[in-house]
Amino acid sequence: MPGLDDRAQQLLDRLQKDYESGATKLALKTLSDLVAYVKAAQPTPSDLEPLLDRLLEARPSMPVIGNAIGKFKSCIADGISPLAAANQVASELENASSTIVRHARRQIPSNAVIMTHSASSVVLGLFRLLVHKQHQFSVICTQSSPGMEGHQLATALNDLGVPVTLITDAQMGLFVPRADVVVTGCDTWLADGHFINKSGTRLLALAAHAHNKPFWVLGDSFRHSDQTSNDVSLEEMPAEELHAPTGEWITPRNIYFETIPESLITGRINEQGVFSCPGSPQP
Repeated sequence: MPGLDDRAQQLLDRLQKDYESGATKLALKTLSDLVAYVKAAQPTPSDLEPLLDRLLEARPSMPVIGNAIGKFKSCIADGISPLAAANQVASELENASSTIVRHARRQIPSNAVIMTHSASSVVLGLFRLLVHKQHQFSVICTQSSPGMEGHQLATALNDLGVPVTLITDAQMGLFVPRADVVVTGCDTWLADGHFINKSGTRLLALAAHAHNKPFWVLGDSFRHSDQTSNDVSLEEMPAEELHAPTGEWITPRNIYFETIPESLITGRINEQGVFSCPGSPQP
């Protein structure tokens, strides 16, 4: 595969090394970076091709990014300018998220305690809509180690004036009984009835299932993948994040994402509406 110039390599590196942003936010960042790159480097469509091919494969556990870049690439092939193409794809992503938030709002009871894991831009969008509509609620959020995205979410909720309880991931089972509903984002919808999200989501789903708590997963159609839970690649990040002790027999592992069967959740909410999962607990 052809090498990249310095600007293109920096763009790719930012995408590959961002462990804190949710998939939608990261896709939008990458589209914005693409526009800045095109303005600065003024590449021809053929010059842009190697970068787009690398971006398509950069984050295999986040197909929303690959699907967004694929749509961008198709627009370029149809003769649309890179700026217009990026704006078009970004608009589709943002519109899908706002529609999901409106659907999800109807699943949140008054004065609900909402539990969540990791940080999702669409889940934060739901919280912002609830505040805007003066819908009373509070949140339990995990730290989501090792990236600690939950700290950013807790800060955002504090700024919104929403009561938030921040817990370690290990306390999920303890706090699920105190929640009225569980809501998370997702990074991928797989073809065999599983989805992918930050590691720890399966434990949260198991706890919610055991306590018969509604568990809604928010994710637009950009996240659809033809892969299954048996053949999907789950990203493993640098073990240094774990600050593990060294030793001949110690092998730290830092797999960021995991698969969760839809049978453990109440249902999925995308821009088309609300869909219950067969065999799952119902609200």
